[in-house]
Amino acid sequence: MALHLIKLAVGIEDLAHLRKLQKERRRERGRSVFYTRHMPRRSEEILAGGSIYWVVKGYVRVRQRILGFIPVVEEDGERYTLVRYDPKLVETVWQPKRPFQGWRYLLPKDAPPDRPAHAAAEDRLPEAMAEELRALGLL
Repeated sequence: MALHLIKLAVGIEDLAHLRKLQKERRRERGRSVFYTRHMPRRSEEILAGGSIYWVVKGYVRVRQRILGFIPVVEEDGERYTLVRYDPKLVETVWQPKRPFQGWRYLLPKDAPPDRPAHAAAEDRLPEAMAEELRALGLL
């Protein structure tokens, strides 16, 4: 099975905010990418179908398929990696996640499942209410 990455979506309020920000960045950069300082050592495993799972406000909420890694070396010798991802957001079942820095590997057995396709948007609780119920362990 493919290996995944997980990363905090710092400063993101909700999925609508994430969509808007990614759309703006896609327009600026000409592609869907985020920057990281280090190339994942296990990149081949990730490219075999892995995703980037985004933590929004303390919960893994959404994932996007990883399409590639682009190593970059600036003129001053600074190195970093562009991580290309599919712009399609796939909502997941909410899973609590404590803060951490950078990105981490996420094993398939630890990744939250995708949110069922048949779950209609109108069936959802208001986000604030759902978050409070989850914090209380009731949802």
